Amino acid sequence: MDGTGDLFAPLVETLGHALTLQVVRYPVDQAANYEDLVSIVRAVLPRDRPYMLLGESFSGPIAVTLAAEAPVGLQGLVLCCSFVRNPQPWLAWLRPLVGLVPVKAMPLRGLAWFLLGRASNAARRSALAQALAQVSPAAMRARLRAVLAVDVSAAWVRVNVPTLCLRATEDRVVPAAVSRLVTALKPTTQVVELRGPHFLLQVAPLEAAQAICAFVRSLPSHARLAENQE
Repeated sequence: MDGTGDLFAPLVETLGHALTLQVVRYPVDQAANYEDLVSIVRAVLPRDRPYMLLGESFSGPIAVTLAAEAPVGLQGLVLCCSFVRNPQPWLAWLRPLVGLVPVKAMPLRGLAWFLLGRASNAARRSALAQALAQVSPAAMRARLRAVLAVDVSAAWVRVNVPTLCLRATEDRVVPAAVSRLVTALKPTTQVVELRGPHFLLQVAPLEAAQAICAFVRSLPSHARLAENQE
C-alpha cells in the first residue's frame, strides 16, 4: 500500500531475468482514491506490445478495474495476496475514523507481524520502514479509506483474460475466504498457494516468480510474450 515500488526489489531481481518488468509507482504525497490511481496506471499501460498485469495487495482492485476494460495487448492478470472486496469487512465501520489513525506512529514491529509474519527480520523491517517513510499521512489515510470501501467484484467477473491468484498460506491480512470468493465469482481462476506471509513477493520471490512464469507459459499468447523479450 506504500505504492513506492521499492518493496518489489526482490521480485524484480528474480523475475527480471525472465520477463521485462515495469513497476508503476504511485504519488507519495497525494490523497488519491482508487479511481485516481486507476487513471495513473491506465496512462502508462503498453500500447505497442502484449503484456500482463500484476496487482499486489492494495493494487489488486486497480489491476482488476483495468483488466475489465479489456485494453489492447492485455494477455493475463495476476493477483497476489489481493482482493476484489474489502478483505476485512468487519473493519468497514472504521472508515469515517481513518482520519484519526496515527499512521506515522504505528509500531513497526506490529506492522511487521501482520505483513511479514515469522519471516520478519531486521533487513525486511528496515525496507518496510524506508518505504512507509516516503508516503505522506494523507496519502496513506486515503488508501486505507479506499480499501475499507472497495468492491470491484462486478469488474472481476467481466475480466476475459486468463487469471492467476497467488495466495500466501500465512497471510494475516487477506484471509483464505478472499480466495474462495475470487474463485466463486470466476471459477476459471487458477489459484496457487505458496508458503509465506502477506509480503509474499518479498519473502518468497523465487517461488512467486516460478508460479508467474508457469502461468505465462500456459497462456495461448505465450509465443507473443516470449517474442517480446527477444
